[in-house]
Parts: sequence; C-alpha cells; structure tokens
Amino acid sequence: MAASFANTQVSGKTATRQAVASRVAPFRAVTGARRVAGAQTSWLFAGQTVPQRLFAVSGARSVSRAVQTVFAVRDGASLEGRKLRVAVIGGGPSGACAAESLAKGGVETYLIERKLDNCKPCGGAIPICMVEEFDLPLEIIDRKVTKMKMISPSNREVDVGKTLSETEWIGMCRREVFDDFLRKRAQKLGANVLNGLFMRSEQQGENGPFTIYYNSYEDGSKMGTPATIEVDMIIGADGANSRIAKEIDAGEYDYAIAFQERIRIPDDKMKYYENLAEMYVGDDVSPDFYGWVFPKYDHVAVGTGTVVNKTAIKQYQQATRDRAKVKTEGGKIIRVEAHPIPEHPRPRRCKGRVALVGDAAGYVTKCSGEGIYFAAKSGRMCAEAIVEASSNGTKMVGEEAIRNYLDKWDRKYWATYKVLDILQKVFYRSNPAREAFVELCEDSYVQKMTFDSYLYKTVVPGNPLDDVKLLVRTVGSLIRSNALRSADSKSVNVSFGSKANDQRVATV
Repeated sequence: MAASFANTQVSGKTATRQAVASRVAPFRAVTGARRVAGAQTSWLFAGQTVPQRLFAVSGARSVSRAVQTVFAVRDGASLEGRKLRVAVIGGGPSGACAAESLAKGGVETYLIERKLDNCKPCGGAIPICMVEEFDLPLEIIDRKVTKMKMISPSNREVDVGKTLSETEWIGMCRREVFDDFLRKRAQKLGANVLNGLFMRSEQQGENGPFTIYYNSYEDGSKMGTPATIEVDMIIGADGANSRIAKEIDAGEYDYAIAFQERIRIPDDKMKYYENLAEMYVGDDVSPDFYGWVFPKYDHVAVGTGTVVNKTAIKQYQQATRDRAKVKTEGGKIIRVEAHPIPEHPRPRRCKGRVALVGDAAGYVTKCSGEGIYFAAKSGRMCAEAIVEASSNGTKMVGEEAIRNYLDKWDRKYWATYKVLDILQKVFYRSNPAREAFVELCEDSYVQKMTFDSYLYKTVVPGNPLDDVKLLVRTVGSLIRSNALRSADSKSVNVSFGSKANDQRVATV
C-alpha cells in the first residue's frame, strides 16, 4: 500500500511513505480517497471513514491533499468489502430487465434513463409466452389480439388467427406503461434508478473502474446537473443510437425509421379494433416494411417504417392512414412519435467489461419488426451471465462472462433472425411478391407455424409432408406474382395501394 500514498503531501514536516502506509493499511483504498462532505477531520476510503489524525505522522500537523489512487482488479478476483458495480444505460425493456436480474443477483446496480415517461413509437405487441416468463401483470396489457388482417397492395384482406386457441393471444401494450412497470420492479428489488442523460464514460486503466459522466435531472431541472458515478461494468441498453456502442466502436449498421400516430377514434370504430390488428403491405405504405393499425387502451396506433427511403416516411404514413381511413374516420391525433429501429445485430456487441443489449445490440427481427421480447430477453440473459460469473456480485468479471451470454444468444435465436431475414428479402421486394405473401397467409398451416413460432419464441419443426405442400404453394404464388409484375409493367389495368383503396371505397 506504500505506492498508494507515494505523492501524499503534508504541511509541516514531511512524513515518510512507510509511516503513512503502516497507519492506513487497514483502510485499503479501492476507489480512491476524498474528503467526507461536511466533515473537516476525516477522509473516505472505500466507503470507510478514516480519522484525519491517522495521517499526522512524524510531527506532521495535517494532510492538505491525498492523491486519488485506483486499484485495478483482475477478472475472477474477489471483491473485498463491496459488491460488483454495474451501470445500465437506458431504461427500456432491455435495460430494466437487466437491472432487475442484476439487483436480484446481489450486484450493486445503477439504471440511468433520461425519459422516465418514454413513449417509443412501437407497435407494442408482445407474445403470450412473455407474460409468464417475465411475470407480467395483465393490468399493463391494453388489448388481447386474437384476430389479424393482412391487407395486400391491391387491398385484398386475409383473416389471420383462425388457428389460435381460446387461451392464445397477442398482447398490446403502451410502452410508457410497460417500461415504467419494468423499471419500478427493478427499483423495488434494489436497483438505483437515476433520472439522467448519459454523456460519456472513462475507464481508469485496463482493469480499472469506469467513471460515468451524466447529466442528472433528479431535481427536476430542464438543463440537468453534471454528475458522476464509478462502476466496474457497463451494459449499453440505450437504443439504436447507442452512445455506449459508439464508445466501444461497435460498428455501423442499417436502421429503419419508425413513425407512429396515436389516434383516438369514435367508440363504434374502436369496437371494430377491440381485439383486431391490421397490417398493410405495399410500396405506398413502405418499400421494405409494412404499415400497421394496432389497438391500444382507448385509441389506435397507426404507423409504418422504412430503411431504404427514410426521407419519405411521412408520405408512407399518410398512405397508411389513407388505406385505413374508412375504419378510422373521425379520429383525432393525440400523439406523434418517431424513432430509429435497428435492422441487424451490430458487428461488435461487447468489448472488455462493456456489453450491448436490446436495440443497442441490434436485436430487432426483420419482416415482423419485433423487438420488445428480444430486448427484454437479451437484457436478462446478459445480467444472468454476469451474476453467475461474479458469484452473486462477489467477484470481478469481464469479457468472458459477456461472451458466454452472446454465445447462448446466438445459439438460441440465430435461426429465428435468419428465417425472418430471408422472408423479408423474398416477399417484401415488390408489390406482386407482397400479393403472394398475403395469399400464403390464408393457408391454415402457414398460420399455425407462424403463430406457434411467434407466441412461444421457437422455430417450430413442421410436418415434412405439409412442408412439401407449402413449398409447392409458395412457388406457385411467386410464379403468379411474377406474372402479375409482367402484366403490370405492360400497363395492364392493375392497381395497388392507396389508389386501389380509393377506387374500392368509391364503389361501396
């Protein structure tokens, strides 16, 4: 410990380093020394108050300054007198579930979130398996969707959901309610929830702690007050524009812009959407995604998204509203939301003692655009790996523990992401291909396989004979779609999207 105070200065006669070290050895400074606020006669070492007189040796009258010393702790080493400290940046489903698991596992946890009333522009759909797996109360679920309509570019409507049992449904939530519940539960379990905006972090040596710099809004100020905390690890759960991802050079990736309007519609029209969700496909609503009308507590959420033409997002949103205007007529917009959505996992998802989860890691599926379940699951899996490797917060852990989480994640969900990526490339490439996709959705076997995979988050093995039949039907649908594309290119009377909807409405 002599090196800890090699530069300690004393007023009056200079004390020897050996004498100082021998007097303060019982108070090994893990996080450095600082004067206790409001006290004139003591210093704080690793959370223990040390009388200032211990520094007055060899005739020295007082200590005028103690140089802060940080001790690096290697992975696997026991933490004496304290717990492992982890900062979770971002309080959405991934961050809140990570904080919950860390706190339950005995880790000293800090959850930093700027917008505690965050309303992310998200469809808000969750699979039924998530309710039990994450012990969610039914009160935070606005609607139980048991029916869906897939609506093609030419406005052909296909009813989806006929294979669902009476106990199966898709939950619809408002993110401001859903996320708030998860954060408060983490807080009750011991996580420190801080209303703040993360600015940057600095690591003090290769195995040293991190200093988190953030603006605190705990006092209700709009500008925020600069503040810091010191931690051993960081979990980046701060979304598609993650600052943590930038700090670890996680790499660039494609992202979509999601745009959504909350619309309060008349009661008779809301009755239509009581347990029904709609999905619209077509070049008019999105060149590479879909538009949606999802029921919420007392309103509907109407939205769309795109990767390839972000500047036209409002045009696509208007087209989605046009397609649904008969069913939402007379509605009043009560909220407008927009947010980036990742399109694929980042090239790097961890570095040293820093991990990425949720949207920050890129865990949103293609084709369906689902992200809530995978965000929450990734946060939990990452935290559980840290808790296990640290023996409930009593040991230092590093990149090996994080990579264990990533390996488990990739083994469990790689096939799901790959299948949905292929489906998007095959069926979202043109309006005729989307027509073929909607046609296939009418098939009972397709519906059963789709819902079983979605509701229970597994790639369900199919019946070999039915799989062959499905392949034949898929090829047939694609052939017809290509024929339709050829006909469309020759200016045959084929119309799609909003224009087709106007024509259909005019004849009603």
